[in-house]
Amino acid sequence: MLQEIREQPVALERTLRSELRGIEKLKSQLAKNPPRLIVLAARGTSDNAAQFGRYLFELLTGIPVSLAAPSVYTLYNKPPSLAGALVIGVSQSGESTDVNAVLEAGRAQGAFIIGVTNEAGSHMAQIADYVVQVRAGKERSVAATKTYTGQLLAMYLIAYALGAELSADSLKHLPDFAAKACEIEKAAAAHAIRYRFMERCVVVGRGLNYASAFEMALKMMETSYVVAERFSSADLMHGPIAMVEASFPAFVFAPAGVTAQPMADTITRLESLHAETFVICDKANKTTFDRGLQIPVKLDELFTPIPYIIPAQLFAAYLAAEKGLNPDQPRALSKVTRTL
Repeated sequence: MLQEIREQPVALERTLRSELRGIEKLKSQLAKNPPRLIVLAARGTSDNAAQFGRYLFELLTGIPVSLAAPSVYTLYNKPPSLAGALVIGVSQSGESTDVNAVLEAGRAQGAFIIGVTNEAGSHMAQIADYVVQVRAGKERSVAATKTYTGQLLAMYLIAYALGAELSADSLKHLPDFAAKACEIEKAAAAHAIRYRFMERCVVVGRGLNYASAFEMALKMMETSYVVAERFSSADLMHGPIAMVEASFPAFVFAPAGVTAQPMADTITRLESLHAETFVICDKANKTTFDRGLQIPVKLDELFTPIPYIIPAQLFAAYLAAEKGLNPDQPRALSKVTRTL
């Protein structure tokens, strides 16, 4: 897991270099027949990448986005109308049975299908009209890391293809931002020691980093068996804040930008309850905090989700080690999960 976390800047650079030319062709194709709706289908870590895609596409393109409920297609056998929609499947292996069922239903109804996967020869790639290949290389750790950030990059590329005000040159900085995030590995390892006996926590994000909260929580659940609840800062205040007490661990993603004030308010509220607050941010953040990880570069909020998840991945990996666990082989899990 640690090795694959460190590989992310190179994997992102490789994906960008290989996919940009095809994305220009996809952009021309989608401009001729723009979708009325985008439907994203995914499970697990890939579902968190899809959650990011939902925010990104709606913010930058104005096209409404829905996250598919695969059980509607598989268990209930009642696929909704997908005619005129862009259906995007997200899967590391490309072999998620229920996700592929959504794509197959969309294809049967004439929807345009995009597959986002690390495996060019997968069933998903065969179904799709267009494939954005996450060129992360073989991922051996059960806990996905480099494929997740590759999927986030794929969301940026698809947004660009949909006509978002997003330049290809701006995306070329993402591997460098990831490299900057990797520089704080020693700090992440040092912080993990303090949380060796943690059994439960909350993880909080907002907007573009709502998905980051879900992904950090998932990584801690997978690798350290910590009960990690995840919320937007708004949802936290609508009831779950009641479970927070003195020394309760709360991990908060706090970028600069439009979410800065609500996240600062959240940190203030958590600290008023004497929670154990841990902040992940970058040098553009102006919030004061006692404990956390700061990426040593100033970032625009739009480009924070990839670099922000890397400190979270590192923290999860080192936390598992502190607990005497092997993050590469979590109990009861395998690399490819097939569900209906």
